[in-house]
Amino acid sequence: MENERRGYFQPQQAVEVARSFAKHLVDYMFIGKSGAILLGFPAATQDVDLFPRKSRENGQRIVEALREIGFEIGPIVENEILANKDFVQIKNGPFDLDLIFAPDGIEDFDEARGRMIILEGFPIANLSDIIASKKAAGRVRDLLDLPLLEEFKEEYEKRSRSEPESAIETATERTKDLLEKD
Repeated sequence: MENERRGYFQPQQAVEVARSFAKHLVDYMFIGKSGAILLGFPAATQDVDLFPRKSRENGQRIVEALREIGFEIGPIVENEILANKDFVQIKNGPFDLDLIFAPDGIEDFDEARGRMIILEGFPIANLSDIIASKKAAGRVRDLLDLPLLEEFKEEYEKRSRSEPESAIETATERTKDLLEKD
């Protein structure tokens, strides 16, 4: 089973993270390509990318949550998490996971959190933030993804605008339709 879970990001990995992080009250959001995939971006990635809030308390909750999932968090990695090191890569667990406490192109967690998308219980960085982070990182593989991510963002926003946001909007739209028929 573990070998099946290694290799590429799978939705079940996001479920495990979200469940454990919710239980331990971790303040975070999915970011990077794994965040975009949760929003429907048709791609693959090899790890789960998370943007957690910087605080020692949140770091302690992250350590507890990851251990619950099955990650072996040794003292060096634990200290990096507790110190909110900019980038912590963890490969000794059921799947690969990156904690990005300071993603390129995103200045403030709280501002990004204000733009965050909650989809099916997953807190996900806004596509604009995911794109800004990839642009700022400047890695070749990120730059190759940018045109597709930008195109996906346009389609995602069109789709989001065309769907009613609440029951009131749904009722208003149906009322308009009925009135137009009369």
